[in-house]
Amino acid sequence: MYNGQKDIVLLKGNEAIAKAAIRYGYDGFFGYPITPQSEVLETLAADKPWETTGMVVLQAESEVASINMLYGAGCTGKLAFTSSSSPGIALMQEGLSYMAACEIPGVIVSVGRGGPGLGTIQPGQADYNQSVYGGGNGDYNLIVLAPNSVQEMCDCMGRAKELTFKWRMPVIVLSDGVIGQMMEKVELPPFIPRRTEEEIGQQCPWGTNGIGLKKRAYNFHSSLEFDPAVMEDRNRKMSAKYRQIEVEEVDYELYNVDESTEYMIVAYGISSRVSMKAIDMLREEGVKIGMLRPKTLWPFPEKVINQLSKQLKGILCVEQCEGQMIKDVRLAAEGQTKVYHTGRSGGIISSPMEVYEDFKQLTQATAN
Repeated sequence: MYNGQKDIVLLKGNEAIAKAAIRYGYDGFFGYPITPQSEVLETLAADKPWETTGMVVLQAESEVASINMLYGAGCTGKLAFTSSSSPGIALMQEGLSYMAACEIPGVIVSVGRGGPGLGTIQPGQADYNQSVYGGGNGDYNLIVLAPNSVQEMCDCMGRAKELTFKWRMPVIVLSDGVIGQMMEKVELPPFIPRRTEEEIGQQCPWGTNGIGLKKRAYNFHSSLEFDPAVMEDRNRKMSAKYRQIEVEEVDYELYNVDESTEYMIVAYGISSRVSMKAIDMLREEGVKIGMLRPKTLWPFPEKVINQLSKQLKGILCVEQCEGQMIKDVRLAAEGQTKVYHTGRSGGIISSPMEVYEDFKQLTQATAN
């Protein structure tokens, strides 16, 4: 199995998540089926990694159980993940706050659909606020990765593995129902062996004791603290870590952006795929327009947006919701240029022509 070979296959985004987790050496998965991400659990069940790598795959009784199983696994230093969709992720927020407070690693894959409430099973991007600003209580952040292809769904599982242990915090892979369900060619990474118990002990000396980990010092994790001074000190140490992450881990992609660019679209996930076609159409007409795609939604690429805003006549924020990321774009622009929003919601995805036409209308209105 561990021959260092890569494989090129045709997969759905959700299937790529599952197969990548096996190959990146994840120790476990705890999840519950919900459309449009159920293929993650189904693929793991079909591939039976417990027979080949020893990876644990368990369908929990609920999303609440899933996140708490992830919490428990992370406390021991194990690399585990869960996956769900919008209302399921909402149920996990208390557990995510606990994990953030205790600085526990774990990966959460969120495949968004239309809301609020149970909403629709169709794709959407209305979970930006939930993921970026944290639906749980208290002062905390989560690293949020935003893939826009099936290949990036796969790659994000490796990136999330790195980041969750580097910074000792949960990492969210925020996708959407289109990327989760669409099929594309994917280059899967070579198999990486799961860490031994000794390697886990060396990498995670803070982990709780368990079978095979008796040599580790006694450790205890709890988010409860009765002394407000101690709690404040904990919050400030975490805040300092978050500020460092904002310096080191921000990631983005520029498309047709240079010193001559006059307009810019900001979009992530499926919205960025739609926007690229609209940009190509506009550039054929001589419009000097490009796109910034955040690959990390937190930390957000605010500095580069701020710098580019100085030369721009306007920014169009494309989201498949009624407008959430646009608030961060406006804050980053600091009033140096106007920021507009376009997009569909309720499970409807914008077409390239709709983005094209909306851009035309907005620029005409601005000119008048």
